[in-house]
Amino acid sequence: MAADSRAQVFNPTQFMLGNGMQVILIEDHRAPIVHHMVWYRVGAADEQPGVSGVAHYLEHLMFKGTPNVLPGEYSKIVAREGGRDNAFTSSDYTGYFQTIARDRLELMMSMEADRMSQLAPKESDAKPELQVVMEERLSRTDNNPGALFGEQLDAAQYLSHPYGRPVIGWPAEIQRLTLNDAMTFYRSHYAPNNAILIVAGDVRPAELKALAEKYYGLIPMRPIPPRFRPQEPNQLAARRLSMSDARVAQPSMRRSYLAPSRSAGEKQHAVPLAMLAEILNAPTGRLHNSLVKGDGSAVSAGAWYSLMSLDQSTFGFAASPKNGHKLDEVEAALDKVIADLLANGVTDEEMRLARTGMQAETIYARDSLSGAARIFGVALTTGLTVEDVEAWPRLVNAVTREQVLAAARYVLDIRRSVTGHLLPKDQS
Repeated sequence: MAADSRAQVFNPTQFMLGNGMQVILIEDHRAPIVHHMVWYRVGAADEQPGVSGVAHYLEHLMFKGTPNVLPGEYSKIVAREGGRDNAFTSSDYTGYFQTIARDRLELMMSMEADRMSQLAPKESDAKPELQVVMEERLSRTDNNPGALFGEQLDAAQYLSHPYGRPVIGWPAEIQRLTLNDAMTFYRSHYAPNNAILIVAGDVRPAELKALAEKYYGLIPMRPIPPRFRPQEPNQLAARRLSMSDARVAQPSMRRSYLAPSRSAGEKQHAVPLAMLAEILNAPTGRLHNSLVKGDGSAVSAGAWYSLMSLDQSTFGFAASPKNGHKLDEVEAALDKVIADLLANGVTDEEMRLARTGMQAETIYARDSLSGAARIFGVALTTGLTVEDVEAWPRLVNAVTREQVLAAARYVLDIRRSVTGHLLPKDQS
């Protein structure tokens, strides 16, 4: 059953500290636990040319000490207090979090505010941590042909925009990163007026506001550089690439199209595109029925779309052939699905199922402290507001078949696509 489009899904409390730090509270009193997050409105796409990976490198160095917490002790303290912590970097944002008992929230806030304002890693800790980053790239990307292939596709998709470079960085540039590079990035972007505090769990607004003002409110605001990024020129011709690797066991194909997000481009198409992705990915939907089921040429097929990014996103497809079939067959079958979609649109039943599934996902997200906090963090660091998040059920309910078809016709233009084949070495 679809959610009431007028209902408040998360019903958060929001306020601003005097130094410009935004604070969001999502109350959940079912257990004495809190999920504490600090998000910075900066990511890999905000790096200067030549220092790719510095945003991620700084994320690692945030665990390497302040005058009050020794290097390596941060996570140990969290663990001793019965909690868990981690961090993440994307193209648009960087985040740090702890999940812990509610009576340890003040400790977490004091430690997070400390490293927001007083990070002081030593060269003796920074150099080994750079080696850790290089090994992370080796294990997650260089040793994974699918990840390398994804990097090449992104670089082909974005000729000018920094979404075309990997978050972890290009190998040659990672090797040249210095502690000064990281600390310059830290001093430029890590300030309370460029940060969002999000707490989900068993805490009341008055308590959170008092703690936030006590620890984060004392940190002075600083000038933050504007998020100026080169924008992607109009794509006039389809792009294709083929990559072979001896480590590939199963051939695969991917195709992506430059697409608007909720914050950039033709934004009116964003929610309909999200519904289109839901329709295409349905377990008994047209991708599965046409490419996989019965005598279909693919063993798997799917679509993806991320509507929350600061700049234009991508809408894409991926598929792998069954034994005895070629990638060209799979691609031809995908082209047929797309052609039928553009000619005839989607059905009322597909819309009903997709709408129900998307509303259910929103309701289920309310049951997860981290999931709810992450939804707001991603939204607020990519140009949206709390009200935009709360409006999601209403927006989903309002999408029409005509809007989905218009969005598909706008985005799924082969001239705006990048198609890649990943092959075993002997099939190159």
